[in-house]
Amino acid sequence: MTIELLAPAADVAPNQFGFWEAMQQGGPVAWFILTIMIIMSVGSFYILITKLFEQNKIMKQYRTEVSAKFWQAGSLKDGATKLEKNSAWRQVIDDALKAEDEHAKMTDKLEAHDWMHGSLQRSQDSINAKLAGGLPFLATVGATAPFVGLLGTVIGIYRALINIGIAGSASIDKVAGPVGEALIMTAIGLFVAVPAVFAYNWLQGRNRRIAEHLSAFSTDILANLSSNGAVKPAVKAAAAKPAGASTAPKA
Repeated sequence: MTIELLAPAADVAPNQFGFWEAMQQGGPVAWFILTIMIIMSVGSFYILITKLFEQNKIMKQYRTEVSAKFWQAGSLKDGATKLEKNSAWRQVIDDALKAEDEHAKMTDKLEAHDWMHGSLQRSQDSINAKLAGGLPFLATVGATAPFVGLLGTVIGIYRALINIGIAGSASIDKVAGPVGEALIMTAIGLFVAVPAVFAYNWLQGRNRRIAEHLSAFSTDILANLSSNGAVKPAVKAAAAKPAGASTAPKA
């Protein structure tokens, strides 16, 4: 049964060489491995594009809404209205305001502060977990695709040896198809794995930068709530000054 699966297809002329001819000679096993590779590649690029779009959207919201508008509002509730609904930044604000409403039920001041801090941390964790969705698939593809290609390589070499044994000679027309299939599988495995590894590392780095912004934003929110609105980020508070205010140094 194994020999029959690995044996070349009978309807392919032995003097035909090329990708499709090699795959046809490879039979069902070669096509099965190629299908797995295609699924891995398509899934990797889909995750790359969708996660990149999601990251760009969050970073754009940070630049255009959080940095430019949010801290200019008179209160956190007013600032929340300047943020896009269902955004990561709006989620942090909503969770913070909800924690503030609930902390009044706690009699211990320290417990109230810990409750608000924990609520903001849970909000960050949920956002980071969503951003990390799909990345394990990229890591899996990057780690396993070369070995799937290697499986095709081993099978191709094995088929070449079978042809040599059947023909009794190592003529080029007997081994070119299986060896070509083996090299093709190796190349496809690398073609699938390398972009997945690059995409995984790149997206991970961008997620870390977003996590840093989320952490700083949450810290500023907690400080603002704990001080009843007296504490704001220095740079963003300065941006809220009237346009006509003098910036000339004192004599």
